[in-house]
Amino acid sequence: MFYAGRSYYGQLLRAGVKIYERRGVILHSKVALVDGVWATVGSTNLDWRSFLHNYEVNAVVLGVDFGNQVQAMFDKDLAASNAITLAQWEHRPLSERIREIFARAWEYWL
Repeated sequence: MFYAGRSYYGQLLRAGVKIYERRGVILHSKVALVDGVWATVGSTNLDWRSFLHNYEVNAVVLGVDFGNQVQAMFDKDLAASNAITLAQWEHRPLSERIREIFARAWEYWL
């Protein structure tokens, strides 16, 4: 899954998306915070498989206090992450590119 997901980085970076990779650990949770008030935290991916077949769940919480806690956790994670730039991405090793192509071909089953 790691390389299948990374196979989209070029397209995302060219569209202006900022990408950061967390150092040292893999975080499975999915978190969103909107306007510092509406937060969702859970394990559900935004794809059909997660919604229909996987037994995953998210909590949605409204409130400034919880929003502040989510923002603080995000800031801490961001500080422990590496920014991926388009220039850096375009100069990654050929071995990584090959892994991404192979993984993307199999992403449906991953």
